[in-house]
Amino acid sequence: MDSANPLQQLLVRGLGTTNLVLERLKAVTQDWVLSGRLDPNQATALVDEVAAAMRGENPSAEKQAERQLERNFDNFLQDVGLARQKELDELRGRIDRLEQQLREGT
Repeated sequence: MDSANPLQQLLVRGLGTTNLVLERLKAVTQDWVLSGRLDPNQATALVDEVAAAMRGENPSAEKQAERQLERNFDNFLQDVGLARQKELDELRGRIDRLEQQLREGT
């Protein structure tokens, strides 16, 4: 691995993290199956669903993660007092309408 390429390093670390998460999930679901808390078919389905979501093969999980990320981002912007582009565009539209009303009124 080229240590001068941070993108490559990030990708390799991401893949390693993904594998680590999947291995840990398999171990946990095996424990749940052994303790009777989870049916073996449910455990397999859960691991497969999470793996598919992590590979980007599960559109509903992707959409849910995207919505959560969007909410987190909105909350962050609100916390630091910044507006989103959509909000700025709405304000510009309101200003344009008010200016038009003023021109028509005078």
